[in-house]
Amino acid sequence: MSVLQQLVERVKAVRPPWRRHDDEKLPAAAQLVAVQHPSATLPERPYDLWLLAVVLGLLGIGTIEIYSATAADALVHYGDSSHYLERQIGYVLCGAVGMWVGSGIDYRKLKSWTYPMLFGSLFLLAVALAMHSKNGAKRWIPLGPLTFQPVEVAKLALVTYMASSLGRKADQVKTFTIGFVPHLVVCGVMMALLLKQPDLGSSLVLGATTLGMLFMAGARISYITVAVLGAAPVAYHLVVGTPWRLQRILAYFNPEAFANKEGYQGVQALTAVGSGKLTGLGLGGGHQTLGFMPEAHNDFIIAPIGEELGWIGIAIVLALFGILIWRGLRAALGARDVFGGYLAFGITLLFGLQALFNVGVVLGIVPNKGITLPLVSYGGSSLIVTMFLVGLLFNVGRRPERKAAERELAQREPVRKKRVRVRVLAA
Repeated sequence: MSVLQQLVERVKAVRPPWRRHDDEKLPAAAQLVAVQHPSATLPERPYDLWLLAVVLGLLGIGTIEIYSATAADALVHYGDSSHYLERQIGYVLCGAVGMWVGSGIDYRKLKSWTYPMLFGSLFLLAVALAMHSKNGAKRWIPLGPLTFQPVEVAKLALVTYMASSLGRKADQVKTFTIGFVPHLVVCGVMMALLLKQPDLGSSLVLGATTLGMLFMAGARISYITVAVLGAAPVAYHLVVGTPWRLQRILAYFNPEAFANKEGYQGVQALTAVGSGKLTGLGLGGGHQTLGFMPEAHNDFIIAPIGEELGWIGIAIVLALFGILIWRGLRAALGARDVFGGYLAFGITLLFGLQALFNVGVVLGIVPNKGITLPLVSYGGSSLIVTMFLVGLLFNVGRRPERKAAERELAQREPVRKKRVRVRVLAA
């Protein structure tokens, strides 16, 4: 037995029982890192009220603006101006249950569900390809009167897989074949299924999240650079080889020339934001949502916010997301275990990238990608899964003690002490 293994065995003897089982699966150096992690002595925190206030603020702004942006359209098509509002409130209530579940479960048990979730999400993504297309895409699975978007489950599955795998390969992340390639393969399969739908925006978010988590885990910069450069020709082929994607890129560089076609939504969004100026036109005072800007309550929700609340409203939303990212990183850095730290960081990175891409599209900074704004855009499965992920952030940040494990440790402690006294007397 090597000196490192002897040191690990000696330190593991005093580990809490709920940590020993996990540590035995780690390589020698990773076990040493795990046993040195002071998780057994970290105090339990209260729920993060800052994070709760941010979530409620984003949900409140989103719900109000969804009603303002859809009242006229709902009145014309459904005879009820509150049609979308009622559905959104229902989704928020379901999401609240998901957030409560996510904040109360033992998040460490997600590790045992990593591969079932991963393969299940890949299966659902494949099933979506067999469904009827909607607006030229096959991203939804019909469930009676509702629809389900499997990419939301894929986000949870990928982040959980990355957190579990990176924690298990702590001393092998810098290796190319073991610590880098397997994660790219899993993410690449997901991206391929998403591109078939097609859903370029979500595939880019998942790819960037994977590379970001690998970077934080200590992967070599050269590997990440090679991965990005290797993906560049594929991205070029996807854009140039697909006429409608090429038209979107051309509309991005010259929106006025495509104002009646591919650039129509972007031009209307910029018009809405520009007309709002600093303070906005007031709630319900927007004009672009009166049939001029399609799907304003989904991917382009920032546009009616800018028109009715002005640049101040947009700044408030961005500030709330900044606080959300701050509290998410705080939860990751203060986690009780390595898996929880990676999980919280991956969720936070996912939220940050989605918000960045969404706002960038509306403001004309990046081409149209079709990505929702977390907690703000209208949605069913996306909002429910997002709020469940927020619940996991609460959970990791609170770093709860496991009472059953503490009782088991307290029961074993007198036995251990008795054995020590016997050995001393025998000596």
